[in-house]
Amino acid sequence: MKRRTFIKNSSLTALSISAFGSIQWNGKSFVGDTPTTTDILGPFYRPGAPMRSDIIPPDSKGIPMNLTGTIFKEDGKTPLNNVLVEIWQCDENEHYDNTSDGYLFRGAVKSDENGKYAFKTIVPVPYKADPNNEASWRPAHIHMRVSVAEQQDLITQIYFKGDKYNDTDRSASSPQAVNRILEIVKNASGEHSVTFDVVLSKEFPLDEEVYKKITGLYMMGSGNTIEFIKNDDLLFMKRNGQLISSLRYLGNNTFEAGIGFPKVTFELLAKGDTKVAITTQNETYTGEKYLKYND
Repeated sequence: MKRRTFIKNSSLTALSISAFGSIQWNGKSFVGDTPTTTDILGPFYRPGAPMRSDIIPPDSKGIPMNLTGTIFKEDGKTPLNNVLVEIWQCDENEHYDNTSDGYLFRGAVKSDENGKYAFKTIVPVPYKADPNNEASWRPAHIHMRVSVAEQQDLITQIYFKGDKYNDTDRSASSPQAVNRILEIVKNASGEHSVTFDVVLSKEFPLDEEVYKKITGLYMMGSGNTIEFIKNDDLLFMKRNGQLISSLRYLGNNTFEAGIGFPKVTFELLAKGDTKVAITTQNETYTGEKYLKYND
């Protein structure tokens, strides 16, 4: 497997790849090597969702909806089988299940031999991220994580046409989200349905030695504790124990989350110490690792 070298002469090498490929119209559909764009992880991801295609609890009053699609390799036309597809969303009352053993409105499936996946869920609803802030409304959306060997893990979200909050939401209004704002239609049986096909990117995993140097707990100048954890070919970031971001490597010693922020840059120091700089839309704050993980 091709690996991206990250360490050289006790420093991090500067390698980069484009986030965008090329795409062409073949007369029937768009094909090419343009991957599905990423989105923010959000604060509500829970690893270990049960393997099930129907994620509607028995007592749900939501409108049932079918979510289906095909997972493709980076060429945009070769289906991928045995891909793990995880989804999660709020219920019809705007609540996420973050604690129960039932993993409500959370589930995972594997794509079949034709790359196809399918879920039974409900039509999502918008919700207010901050109960005291009218400007914090998020449009209806479904979170998705797609992962398989030799392809870059994808963290993304899908939105829906006609939602009045699409234009005011920082993620949904991003140019990167334009092909993830989907139309809900009714199928031949009169059921609400939406189709979302995914094109994955080629995986260039970092060397395990790199993760040993950068994972661990960091004390930030702001007084917060930041933890970095390897998860497949992503780097997960926790703040004060709360999982907040998934990061992929961009090059130039930098990882990036979601639609471009935060950006996280590591600096390797003498005697194995490591510093980190985290840049959000508004500021950059720094810290130094104080607890590393042993094998």
